[in-house]
Amino acid sequence: MSSPWSDHRDVSAETRRLLERARADLLTGDTDAKQLRAVRSLVRDSWQRALAGRVKADGLPPLDLRGDQLDDYLKGHPLAGALDLIYGLLLPGGTDDTGVIVAVGDEAGRLLWVEGDRDVRNRADDMGFIPGANWSEAAVGTPAPGTAIALGRSVQIHGSEHFNLKVAPWSCTAAPVRDPETRRVIGVIDVTGGAEAATPQAQLLVDATARAVESELLITRMRAREHTPQRRPLRRRRTTNATLQVLGRQRAALELERDDGASVVEFGRRHAEILLMLRLNPAGLSAERLAELVYGKGADPATLRPEIVRLRKALRRATSEIDIASRPYRLVGSLTTDAHSVLGLLDRGAHRVALAAYRGEVLPGSEAPGVLAFRDTVSTALREALMAEASADVLLAYADTEEGADDRELLLLLLEQLPPRSPKRAGVLARIDRIDAS
Repeated sequence: MSSPWSDHRDVSAETRRLLERARADLLTGDTDAKQLRAVRSLVRDSWQRALAGRVKADGLPPLDLRGDQLDDYLKGHPLAGALDLIYGLLLPGGTDDTGVIVAVGDEAGRLLWVEGDRDVRNRADDMGFIPGANWSEAAVGTPAPGTAIALGRSVQIHGSEHFNLKVAPWSCTAAPVRDPETRRVIGVIDVTGGAEAATPQAQLLVDATARAVESELLITRMRAREHTPQRRPLRRRRTTNATLQVLGRQRAALELERDDGASVVEFGRRHAEILLMLRLNPAGLSAERLAELVYGKGADPATLRPEIVRLRKALRRATSEIDIASRPYRLVGSLTTDAHSVLGLLDRGAHRVALAAYRGEVLPGSEAPGVLAFRDTVSTALREALMAEASADVLLAYADTEEGADDRELLLLLLEQLPPRSPKRAGVLARIDRIDAS
């Protein structure tokens, strides 16, 4: 079975020697050395911060949280409910022979959860890479978790780029996780191992996992708010990103990221259908054509106009930067959808992340002709991409979805990819037999 961490290229011995000389020059006070100027600016700046903070170049990180204190803190942390999602995206085939470990930390760089390859974990324990340890820049120097938090973006640190000599044999990729509404950093996700942990593919996976966690946090809050009797009125603020959530939802949700936070506005099915059709046709639609796409062939455009009026009012209450123009009807402002995000991930070959982001069919309760066509486009694109290029573990995950459960062709392909002695073959064969008998 393939692993997302199997394809890598190690840093050359010459590069390692240059980094080691540059770090030695820095520690001896020679900040203008030629070798130091050749180091990546991101790393060099982090080294300078570590030097200014008097961080030891060979010390172990402090253990800030222990025992029950760590357990209680993790239970109350916002990322506690996302650990299964993180595990599923970054360690999809289990921990054996991955060659990497995955860690989740809080906004201060303290590790809360570490999982992965047992041998790698045992070796990482020796450098203090354990739950409760502080892996911020102020504690360790230039670790990917701490530097990602310091810069507010994903980073990769390769081997000898680490300030701390004990960490020099390792490479890592980390990305901050932000509160989906305030955009404040609330934690960090890290992958640590050999050179395989700091490839372009690793950065794509870790970044996408962080975004998936943020989406999951927002959806969880939305569900909790459905039972809240009163809601605070939305204020008019500048919208920086707008996403229409339509996958697996009877009612669409418009997520609005703003310069000072975020909010969510729900739309009924009819308004969701109209918004989606306008998003799919940026050049605009006549009233007759839009009515056909929403209501069906021969629909009276007069039926559509009152819905457009109500939808405009709802949009204007939510944001001043998305509106509906007339003659033809078209969207004003930038709007994307979670379905388009899935299609984009498929185009980039991020099949595992795309499958995780695919929460179900487009507006599953809708019978609008335009929605039916787009629903088929998205589900077909997902299936074809997975069937053509995905690994066995991704196909197994797809087979566990509602759409893949009775897909005989998919199950037969899965049998071809599974090793002859895989214990999972029996379950796949049983499902094929059940389909054949029905």
